[in-house]
This record gives sequence, C-alpha cells and structure tokens, in this order.
Amino acid sequence: MPDKSEAFPVHLPLTSSRWVFLALACVAVVMSLTTWFSATAVVPELTRHWQLSPQTVAWLTNGVQAGFVTGALLSSYFALSDRWPLPRMMALSAVAAAAANAILLADPPAALAVAARFATGFALAGVYPPAMKLMATLFRTGRGLALGLLIGALTLGSALPHLVRASGAGIDWRVVVIVSSLASLGAATIFALALREGPYPFARTKVDPGQLGAILRNRPLMLANAGYFGHMWELYAMWGWFLAYARAANETTAPPLVDNPSALTFWVLAAGVPGCVVAGALSDRLGRCLTTACAMLISGSCAVAIGFAYTGPSWLFVGIALVWGLTIVADSAQFSASITELADSHLVGSALAFQMGVGFAITIVAIWLVPLIADTLGGWRWAFLILAPGPLLGAWAMLGLRRRPESVQMAGGHR
Repeated sequence: MPDKSEAFPVHLPLTSSRWVFLALACVAVVMSLTTWFSATAVVPELTRHWQLSPQTVAWLTNGVQAGFVTGALLSSYFALSDRWPLPRMMALSAVAAAAANAILLADPPAALAVAARFATGFALAGVYPPAMKLMATLFRTGRGLALGLLIGALTLGSALPHLVRASGAGIDWRVVVIVSSLASLGAATIFALALREGPYPFARTKVDPGQLGAILRNRPLMLANAGYFGHMWELYAMWGWFLAYARAANETTAPPLVDNPSALTFWVLAAGVPGCVVAGALSDRLGRCLTTACAMLISGSCAVAIGFAYTGPSWLFVGIALVWGLTIVADSAQFSASITELADSHLVGSALAFQMGVGFAITIVAIWLVPLIADTLGGWRWAFLILAPGPLLGAWAMLGLRRRPESVQMAGGHR
C-alpha cells in the first residue's frame, strides 16, 4: 500500500501532495519572517534617520529576539499550539507581525521602535514553532529532510539582507519595511487558505501548568534540548557578527582578505541552505544524534580555526568561513524533528515552543558577549572562541541521547 503521507485528505483542496504543501509552508514562513530581519537590513539608514545610540541599535535586533523568547515561552506554558488549530494561529500571528513591523513607518520615538520590534518577535513566536509542528503532521517518514528544507528556506531569508547590502543598492528604508509587512500579510493568506494539518495530527491538550514540568522531567527530551541550546549559543552570534569580523580581518591585511565582506557574509549564511538539506537527508538515514553531533563538532572546530586564518591566506579564511556556514545551521531542524518524535503526542507544540524560547534566549547572551570579548581582547581575531563550547556541549548531549534506548523512537530507529 502507498504511504498515506504521500497524499492529503480530500479536505485539502489547494494541495495535491505533501511536497507542494511543504513548498507553500516554506514560502509563507519566509515571507512572514522577513519582518524579523527588516530593521536589521536597514540599520545604517535608521541610525542616521533617528540619530540612534549604539545601545538602541543593538536593541532593534535583540528586541525581536527578546519578543520571540517571551512569546514562545508563554505559548509553551499555555500550550497554545497544542490547543489551537495551527494554520489559524499562524495566520493571526503573521497579521500581528505585519502590524507591529509597520509601526516603524510612523517614525516613532526610539523606545516605541524597540517596543515594536519586541512585538514583532512576540508575534513570530506564533509562526515559527507551530510551522515545525505543522510539517511534522505531514511527514512521518522523511521528517528530517522536510524540516531541513524548511530551515534551509529560513536560512536563505536570513542571508538575503546581506546580498542587498552587498549590491550597494540605495533602497529607501521605508520600502524595506513596507515590503516586509506586505509579505507577512501574504503569508497570513497562505496560512489561512492553503494550509491544513496533515494526516498525522498530534493529540490536542488543555491548559495545565504541570505540562512544563513534564517537559523538564523528560530526560531524553532535555538531552535533545541541550543539543539545541549548544547549537544556538553558536548560531546567531556567528550570523550576527561575521560581517564585522570579516571587515576587521580586512583591515589587518594588504591587500584585503576579501573584496566584499558583505558578499562573503551572504555566501557564508547561504551555505547553510544545502547544509540543512544534506543534514536532513542524512539524519533520516544515519540518525539524528549522529548527524547533529558531527555537524556541531565541525562547526565548533571552525569557530576555533577561523582565528588562525584571520590574517590569511585568503583562500583559507574563505574556505573555513564557508565550511562554518555550511555546518553551523545544518543540524538546526533535526533538534525540532527529535522533539516531535520524543515528546508525548499532546505536548509536541509546547515542547517545540519551549525549546525555541530557551534557545533564542541563549542567543541574546551570545550576541551581546561576542563584541564584548573582542573589545576586551583588543580585536576580533579570537572573539569567536567563546562560541566553541556551545557546539561541543551540544554534541556531547546528542551522543548521550544516542546511547539511551529512547533514541530508537527517532528517525525510524536510526540513532
């Protein structure tokens, strides 16, 4: 008999296969998450336009992170994505993100601008974690590849602002904000009209504060979370500061190491797209624990090695940077896939929200710490060393999970 996940039930009129559904979900999630990166892409313009202080500039980025953390943890506590229909929740959240993002067009005071970024992140907590759960309702086999493709799309969205910056196009910052808000409204339309839960839905639940305790007491689940937390310690700090690192490295050499640091940063982040796809396919065949541990050991090694190539040669610096970009996000989706396989059916949405909420809280600390380390050391060369312990501890946690009997629940028994 054919795999029942190959086709949708008849109540899904706009999609004929799970892969079309996945493509629509990827497009819609990326469209909504453009609101996350909208202010980051035009920070220089906003700084000049509003005469922002460095602290306010930092909070234009970290405000979104903090809002996402707050929204995700509250969603986990109240089990929102385990109680509400996922497409409806995602559609309403995308509309809210569009509205919060559009507040920037009113030239608000700095404090209100930061509050708007916080609200944007808070709303996106109702899009990203539920999207992972939604995909899991469609893919029982091939789940690692499916979620890898979704994270690959998000990675490309993260990289695109650097491509715009590299092109040198003088785009008015308001256009970026308007387009991103409209994109999020378009995503809401897709969520509401084109997407439904797949043939493998998870059980519904009710509000029970004790559910958070159930997540914390589940040791296999927390080992997968520990892997994700180590991964997140490294990921967003590297994404956020690589451009500054490459520019600083350029200033130490003659001729410069790279012709266009913004272009290199785009390619470093974009390298994660094939990384996500390959890791997704490998995790379905070799196991999530082994795949994530290998990716983290390689990326953590790059965090150390990049310092040795800081003064060249250029081919070595670029090569390490691209390998780092390839591996640093390759494992990201597999932690979410692990949660969908290890958590009790009625807790999957809450467990995903908890994982992402804590993980993104960790990124705030790492993003803050890296430039502080660079300032303390008098330069950027060894600043990324502080990131290496994260993936090392994450790999240790995933290899520990691999030794537990519960790991056979993942990836069809592949560890």
